[in-house]
Amino acid sequence: MKLQPQSEHPHGLSDKEFDVLFTRDKPIIFAFHGYPLLIHRLTYRRRNHPNLHVRGFKEEGTTTTPFDRTVMNDLDRFHLFGDAIDRLPQLGSRVAYARQFIRDRLFEHTQYITACGEDLPAIRNWKWGQAERHKGKSPAEKKRA
Repeated sequence: MKLQPQSEHPHGLSDKEFDVLFTRDKPIIFAFHGYPLLIHRLTYRRRNHPNLHVRGFKEEGTTTTPFDRTVMNDLDRFHLFGDAIDRLPQLGSRVAYARQFIRDRLFEHTQYITACGEDLPAIRNWKWGQAERHKGKSPAEKKRA
């Protein structure tokens, strides 16, 4: 209920608090574990609502892997990255390679999950902070880690 104005709910954010947190004029990408419509309903009176883009559950998918479910609902890291670069028009054509990278990773994911029935090893074995632990190490040291 924090997203609602204080006038609507006692725990809601004031307009000033909301604007400090979400800005008044920048794009907002809100990845939500539920239905996007709920976030829109809670924020529709906010100043920056036109710039609010909510990704959430779309009832897409069937019995599949956890990551594949996020891909089917456009909540995975690749779709969210694409959302971010698409909402920054000042990047212009400089993001063409990034967009292609996203398409390639999603295609690779689809091919792998169809053939193997599980998420890619890079997804399945990912751990928080893994990149930081490997900084400055040789490829052989990274492999042993």
